[in-house]
Parts: sequence; structure tokens; C-alpha cells
Amino acid sequence: MGGKRNTFYGWWILAGSVVAMALGSGVSFWSFGLYIEPLETEFGWSRTEVSLGFSVSLLVSGLTGPFVGRWVDARGPRSAIVVGATLTGATYVLLATTSELWQWYTYQSINAVFRQLMFFIPFQALISRWFDRRRGIALGILGTGFSLGGFVVVPLMRVVIDAYGWDGSFIFSGIVTVAVLVPMGLLLVRNSPADIGAAVDGEPPARDGSHQPRVLTGLTLGQALRTPFFWVLALAMMLFFYGVFGWLVHMVPFYESVGISRGLAAALVSGAAASSILSRLAFGALADRIPRIEKVAMGLVAFLMAAMTALILDSGTAGIAVFLVFWIVGSGGGPLLEPLLLPRAFGLAHFGAILGTFAVIETVGLVASPAIAGAIFDSTGSYDWVLVMLLAAFAGSAVLLYIASRLPLPFTPQPEPTPAAGE
Repeated sequence: MGGKRNTFYGWWILAGSVVAMALGSGVSFWSFGLYIEPLETEFGWSRTEVSLGFSVSLLVSGLTGPFVGRWVDARGPRSAIVVGATLTGATYVLLATTSELWQWYTYQSINAVFRQLMFFIPFQALISRWFDRRRGIALGILGTGFSLGGFVVVPLMRVVIDAYGWDGSFIFSGIVTVAVLVPMGLLLVRNSPADIGAAVDGEPPARDGSHQPRVLTGLTLGQALRTPFFWVLALAMMLFFYGVFGWLVHMVPFYESVGISRGLAAALVSGAAASSILSRLAFGALADRIPRIEKVAMGLVAFLMAAMTALILDSGTAGIAVFLVFWIVGSGGGPLLEPLLLPRAFGLAHFGAILGTFAVIETVGLVASPAIAGAIFDSTGSYDWVLVMLLAAFAGSAVLLYIASRLPLPFTPQPEPTPAAGE
């Protein structure tokens, strides 16, 4: 696998990671909105109560982030993916047995713990270990997996829910999660290039044919927590994902509230996800050429603010069309921000632990947004004030990103020594 004439094995790792991201995001985050109406209808729960289940899931997922990050730093991403996928599959079957509201919250919480172990943190760390100079484009490609989850998996999940019910779709999610991710983790994933005698980015070996193992450097979690940059950036990302995930959960119900059928609503979500693939690839390629990603992130947030404004002014066909254009561009680079920002700011040695701690802070926004949006809809009967709330969140994120861009980066990597002539 590490031979000169073979394709760099990191690209195969990346291809498998794209599939995993598509599946993991598609059966969870992208599909949240598809469950709201079926659960309301079957159990008589309010939109707030159903949405709170997703909020609880995100809360627990975020709180487990530091533990997952430490697992990945100590044992590598591979074991996390295999163990996490196996247990996540079992918890989807458990979710299918839900009959009481307390069970909905409890089972979502259990699912969230193991979903975090197999999903975002390990794959971000994995790709960051295999790519350095081309990390931006590699993460851009990885981000297309998140988009494919909305484009490919959401229409499939809608068909499964319509044919077999919400409980049948959970069983389906469990089966495909285990069937795809466990073999992938065992047969394809390797923790680092050194495991197969290769080098980061597929760099050629030294004159003697050997590869120098890469030493991961960077700040510890404690050192990162003592920097102003960490807290400003963490709060900026919290508000960013407050807006993105709050809308992700309620996008399908919003479309239905303005008279769009569930099938067309799912198609709009799917189409937007597919269109954002180009946005993510472009953002990833651009990121390799820009020293401060915070400035580009401000541009993404500006597009998201324009998207919310378009729906506030007009929730009809024209307004939705304008919204989709801005939303596709603005949300495209979202999943890439943390894995691009954190290694540059803090290094890779403790990337998992730092990313996991970021997840705890972001969880405040992830938990609050879907539940608050559901409560606003229940009390007003529309999403007008939800849109205003999300616009304010994006505006706050833009301000904090600007402040972060004015702060010095806490960590500056030292260049690797160049062998002397004749060595």
C-alpha cells in the first residue's frame, strides 16, 4: 500500500470517510426533521417536545466530546469508529421501541454517546493525520460527505419512513450503520500513514527508501484553554451552529408550514445539500491558500444572514429561491471550519481533546436552538420569529469571528529540520 507506484493510501482513507460521513449525517442530523410530524401524529406530542429529543441528543453528544477526543488521541480513530458503529447500530434498534416521551429522550441520549464515538471527531482527526499541505482540499472532500448525507440519504429515509414508519426507519438506520462502518473500520481505516510505512500527503521516501515518522506537535488542552483565542472562537462557532442546526432540524417543518408537501420539502433539502458540494470543495481548496480562515468564515456567515433575511421578507416561492442560493454558499464550508481552524491555532498533538472540548461549548447552541425554535412555533403558529432569532445568532458569530481574526494564533509550528547535504 505504500509503494511508489500506488495511489497514496490517504485518498482511499478519504473516500471511505466520505461514505461514512454521508451515512452518519444522513440517518441522524439531516433526517431529524422527517421524524417531527410522524411522532406528533402517533403520540400527540407537541413540536417542542419532539424537538427537545433532538436537543437532548445534541447535548449528550457534545458533553461526550472531550472523552471521545481523548480516546482518539490515545488509541487512534480506528478503534473509535469500530466500537462506536457497533453500539450506535444497537441504539437505533432501541429507538425503534420508543412508546413514551421519557424513552424518546433517554434513547436519543444513549444513541448520541455512541454516535459521537464513530462520527465527527474520529474522521476529522483521521483526515488531519493523513494530510498536511493538502489538508484544506482533503477536508473539503470530506465535507462533501455531509452534503451527500442530505442529498442521497434524506430522500431514502423519507421513502423508508413512508413505507415502514418511523420505527422501521430506525431499524434500517441501525442495520446500515453496522453493515457499512464496521467493515470499513476493520479493513480500510489505518490510524496514520506510519501504520503502512507511508508519509503524510504521500511524500516520497528519503534517499535510503525510509519514511521519517511524523511527530505530532501542538498545545495541550490546558494550554489552549488559557488562550483568549480559544474562547472567542468557541463562542463564535457556538452561535454559528446554533443557527445552522436549529434550521436543519426545522427546515422540513418550515416548508410544510408554508404549504409545501413533505416530498417536495425533502427534495428541497436534498437539492440544497447536493448543491453545497461544490461550495465545500471550493472552500477547501481556497483554505489551503489563506493564512487566516476566520476571515473567510465571516464571509460564510454573511451569506447565512442574507439567507435568513430573504425568508423574513418573503416566505413564498421567490423568497425560498433566494434563500436557497445564499444558504447553499453559506452553509457549505460550515463542517470544515473547526478542522481547518484548530490545527492552525493549536497544532495536532491534542487535536481530538481540543475538538471535543469545542463540542461541549457548541452544545449550548445545538441544544437550545431546536427546542427554542419549536417553542416559538408552538406559541406563534409560524416560523417568523425563529428566522429573526437565527439571523441574530449569525450576526453575533460574525462579530466574534472578526475579533478572532485580530488575535494572534496561539501556536506556531516549527519547521521540520532539513537533512544536511550528503545525509
